[in-house]
Parts: sequence; C-alpha cells; structure tokens
Amino acid sequence: MKNDHINIVLNDQPLEVKCTITAEKLLQQLNHHQPGTALAVNQVIIPRTDWDKCQLHQGDNILLFQAIAGG
Repeated sequence: MKNDHINIVLNDQPLEVKCTITAEKLLQQLNHHQPGTALAVNQVIIPRTDWDKCQLHQGDNILLFQAIAGG
C-alpha cells in the first residue's frame, strides 16, 4: 500500500502531512493563515501569492514567522 503522507519539519518540529499538501493548505490546517505571517521553505521566502502553488515535499524544512515592519 502506498504511503500518502510525507515528513516535513515545521519550525524545528517534525510533522507528518498529506503528500499533496501545499503551503496554503498547511497554514489553513494549522490556523496560521493571518496577516503578517511569512513563510520560508528550505530557507527560501515564498511570497504569499505563491502559497497555493507551493507544493511541499518529503524532508522540506518550513519556517513560519511574523514579518515585522520597522526601521
């Protein structure tokens, strides 16, 4: 039987998710879809407009953080 889950790392915590998940769906499931949230996959910032196209893969390292404006 084929495994339909992958293992990723989210903010240094191992997490098992469906293999067809996108960054957008992950944030919806985690209830982290809020203004100011920034997302990086394997140390690459993903623009919010691309979250629904960003397919997650086995071993991906995801960082979620609050973007802070300042100067």
